[in-house]
Amino acid sequence: MNQESNLDLIQRMRHSAAHVLADVVCEMFPETKLAIGPATEQGFYYDFQVDAPFTPSDLGLIESGMTKRISENLPFERQVVTREQALEMFSSNPFKVEIIKGLDDGAEVSMYQHGSFVDLCQGPHVKTTGDIKAFKLLDIAGAYWRGDERNPMLQRIYGTAFGSSVELSNYLEGLEEARTRDHRRIGRDMGLYFIDPVAPASPFFLPNGTTVYNLLVDYVRSLYVKHGYDEVRTPQLFSTDLWKKSGHYDHYIENMYVLGIDDREFGIKPMNCPAHAMIYASQRRSYRELPMRLADFGMLHRHERSGVTHGLTRVRTFSQDDAHIFCSEDQIGQEVSGFIAMLLEAYEEFGFTKISPTLSLRPGDRVGSDILWDRAEQELASVLDSIGLDHQAVDGEGAFYGPKVDFFVSDALGREWQLGTIQLDFSLPERFDLNFVDQGGDQQRPVVIHRAMLGSLERFLGVFLEHCGGALPVWLAPVQAVIIPIADRHVEYCTEVLDFFAAEGIRAQIDARNDRMNAKIRDAQVLKTPYMVIVGDREMDQDQVTIRFRTGESVSEMSKDAARKLLLETVESRRWDLGHTVAENS
Repeated sequence: MNQESNLDLIQRMRHSAAHVLADVVCEMFPETKLAIGPATEQGFYYDFQVDAPFTPSDLGLIESGMTKRISENLPFERQVVTREQALEMFSSNPFKVEIIKGLDDGAEVSMYQHGSFVDLCQGPHVKTTGDIKAFKLLDIAGAYWRGDERNPMLQRIYGTAFGSSVELSNYLEGLEEARTRDHRRIGRDMGLYFIDPVAPASPFFLPNGTTVYNLLVDYVRSLYVKHGYDEVRTPQLFSTDLWKKSGHYDHYIENMYVLGIDDREFGIKPMNCPAHAMIYASQRRSYRELPMRLADFGMLHRHERSGVTHGLTRVRTFSQDDAHIFCSEDQIGQEVSGFIAMLLEAYEEFGFTKISPTLSLRPGDRVGSDILWDRAEQELASVLDSIGLDHQAVDGEGAFYGPKVDFFVSDALGREWQLGTIQLDFSLPERFDLNFVDQGGDQQRPVVIHRAMLGSLERFLGVFLEHCGGALPVWLAPVQAVIIPIADRHVEYCTEVLDFFAAEGIRAQIDARNDRMNAKIRDAQVLKTPYMVIVGDREMDQDQVTIRFRTGESVSEMSKDAARKLLLETVESRRWDLGHTVAENS
C-alpha cells in the first residue's frame, strides 16, 4: 500500500472512530445534542452539547463503550435523503438543522449508519467498526459552536487512532514528551511568566522571564547593527484616520481595540507598518537614503478570540522583531537575500536546522500590475533557489499587496512552527503617497518589504522553550550558576565566589536556604540552571569549587578562575553544550 492510500485509510479510520464516539456518548447521555466530529491530522474529535461537563472518569467509560462497539463489527452504511427529510429527522438538534439549512434547496443529504446510530456525514468511512484498530481518547475541552464566542459552548472530546498498537504507543509516548516540554509548564516551573484573567492572554514577565526576553532583544539588536537597521519607537495609539488610510479599518478592525477619547476615535496599534510609513513620509526622500531599514520592538495589541489564545504562542499583547524596508524595485532581490541570510544565521544560533519555506503567490483580489507581480514572485523564488532553500509554492495565498515567503522550522519533536516572514508590499506606498527622488530628479514609488525573523518574541520564546525543553543555552539562561553552600559556615566563601563571577557579568545566585544540599540541587535542576557550584570545607580550604552540570555530571577540585573561564567561554561562544570537556581539562 502506498503512503497516500495508507494516510487515506488512517483518516477514514479516525472519521469512523468519531462516529463510534458519538454513538456511545448518546447511549450514555441520552439528552446529548451532537454537533460535528471530523478526522484531523493527528486524530479526531466530536463536539457535544451536554447538561454537565464530561469528567476524566466519563472518558474511561466512553472508551470502554467504544471498544465494545468496535468488537461488534457493525457495517457503516451510507444513506441519501432529501433536504426536507433530513430536516425532519434531525428536527430536535439545532446544530444539525443549521448545517442542513445551509445546503442548497433540493440538495441531497448524505448520512452514515452503523447499528442504530445515524449521523449526517459526507464520508468516507471504513467498512465496519471492526476496522478501527488501535484508538485512544485523549482529552476534554470546551469549544464554541463554529468557533464563534457568540455561539453556545460545547464539550469536545479528542481522540486518535492508528493502524496498529505499536503506532499508537509511539504516538502516545510523543504526546507525553510534548507534555513535559509544554512551555506553559516550563514557564511556571522556571518562574518566567504568568497570565492572569485581569489581563487576558497578556503575559506578566517575572524577573527571570524578563532577563530572557531582554537577551532575545539584545541578540536581535546585535544582528541589526551587523545588517544595517535603524531602530525607531512609535506611538501606541493612533487616530482611526491612520487605520482608514492604511486599510486596516476596512480589513482588520475586528482584530483591533478601538476607544473614544475627546470625541475622537482611536485604535491601539496591532502592527507597526502604518507608523513606519509615517516616518518615511515625514520628509523628502532621495534614492541615496535607500534602502531604509526601520526596526521596531514596540508593543502590539490584537483582539484574539479567547478560544484560540494559548500560553505565549497566541497572546493579545506582544512585541515583534518587526522591521520594514523601504527600497527601490531594483533593490528587492538584494534586500530579500540579505534578510534571509540574517534569518538563517539566527535560526542556526537557536538550534533550528530544518527550515521549510513556502512561497505564497498572487491572490485573485490584489493591487499592482501583473508585470510587477511577475517580477516580485520571480525575485523571491530566485533568492530561495540561489541559497539552496527548497520551497513549496502556494497559489493564491499571497497578501493582496504582494507575494510573501513564510519560514517554518521543525522543533526537537518534529513539529513545525511558522516563525519568520517576508512580504513585498506595493499597496502601502500608494496609500501613503510615498516617493523618493531618483538619480534623474524624478519622483519614484518605493516598495515596502515587511519582515520578521523570530516573529512575536512571546511566541518565539514559547516555541523555543518547547524545542529545548527549558534547557536554555548558557548565554540565554536567566541564572547561569547557582552557588550552593553545604553548610552555613560556607556562605561567606560563596559570597566571595559570587562577587568573583559577577565581576565578569556572570548571572549567579547563592542558595543559602536552610535546606539539604540535595534538595537545592534538585530545585536548581527544575529551574534548568546550567551550573551548580558546590562549596564545602574542602573547596573553601583550597580556594576551589565543585561544578555540577544540569545534565548530572560533575567536576571537582576546580579553581575559581577555571570555573569562571568555563562559564565565560561557554557564554561568549554561545555553545549549546555546557563545556564538559573544557571543565575536565581545567
